[in-house]
Amino acid sequence: MTPCGENGAMPSSPRAVALAGLAALAVAMGIGRFAFTPILPLMQAAGTLDLVRGGWLASANYAGYLAGGLSAIAWRWSAVSAIRLGLAAVAVSTLGMALPLGVTSWLVLRAVAGVASAWVLVFTSAVVLGRLDRLPAPSRATLAGVLFSGVGVGIVAAGLLTACVLHAGDAARAAWLATGAVAALAAVLLHRGFDDGQPRATRAGAGASRLPPQALALAACYAAFGFGYIIPATFLSAMAREATAGGALYVLTWPLFGAAAAASTWLVQRMGAALAPRTVWAAGQAVMALGVAIPAFSPGIAAVVASGLLVGGTFMVVTMAGMQEARRLAGAAAARMLAVMTSSFALGQIAGPLLVSGLAAHGVGYATALEMAAAALVASAAFLYFLP
Repeated sequence: MTPCGENGAMPSSPRAVALAGLAALAVAMGIGRFAFTPILPLMQAAGTLDLVRGGWLASANYAGYLAGGLSAIAWRWSAVSAIRLGLAAVAVSTLGMALPLGVTSWLVLRAVAGVASAWVLVFTSAVVLGRLDRLPAPSRATLAGVLFSGVGVGIVAAGLLTACVLHAGDAARAAWLATGAVAALAAVLLHRGFDDGQPRATRAGAGASRLPPQALALAACYAAFGFGYIIPATFLSAMAREATAGGALYVLTWPLFGAAAAASTWLVQRMGAALAPRTVWAAGQAVMALGVAIPAFSPGIAAVVASGLLVGGTFMVVTMAGMQEARRLAGAAAARMLAVMTSSFALGQIAGPLLVSGLAAHGVGYATALEMAAAALVASAAFLYFLP
């Protein structure tokens, strides 16, 4: 699973470097961040969680993600240490969700998973993209797509693992155990996968380089993106289960979401390598807004599936384009800028599930939250398009 050299060092092959990053992001994001989405309906069916508390758990994970992004800004140890620690924490916190601990302990575990996933995303992106900078533009773009497709690959894996245990006696517990075991195995295999002999080469807080003048504007747009996409990204499986009246086919919506995410990064980089990252970012958010809005106006499983494909097919494209734009503008402060973007993204993500929980507590369904999310995406896409 991990393409390492004979001594455990990060391999010199650019493709192997990108594949190591793919595997790390698959664990950190596909499991640490998004395994909760397909497992949430199972916890609801078992009576251990309702929609309100489900929103709390989602927001706890995103609050942890915010804390991870902020701590990455001032991280003083090696990037390699952050990646290793993050992968281990994802495994432990995911396995812990299988224990009958109650909502309070689950909140802590989801927060830990959020911190860990932010560390892995920030430092893996900085390290791998830094290595790919040496390549010609077409190769660099293609392998960046390979790197970020890891999130979609992880989502597909988490969704399929959940589908495989759907008929187990305690399906939710079995799903947490299965995804946690995969995360633990990957953490072991990837332990030496990022040791290139220069462990302090990339630190988010290193140096005195200043952030670019447009940092605040870009961070605000990234926060709007986080708020806009997170509602379907968190509740897609739950919406699908409602639309199918509990039918088993709902479990396929999340793997479809992940497959669209995995394919989109590679396809966009292959087809649109000549486009400016900010242009890709704005266009991606516009398409995403359509996907977010569809279930609000057209109930039924077809609308949920269309939403999953459109949002899944754009959210990693926007993530990748936003990070590339941040790195392009920040120069020597790239890792620090990535941490700022990750933190702003997390603020938007925290707001989304809390909005759903607040509306649900007053008897309001998903539609209103989806409409607000789509509006935020359209507004920030327009702002990006006209930003000098």
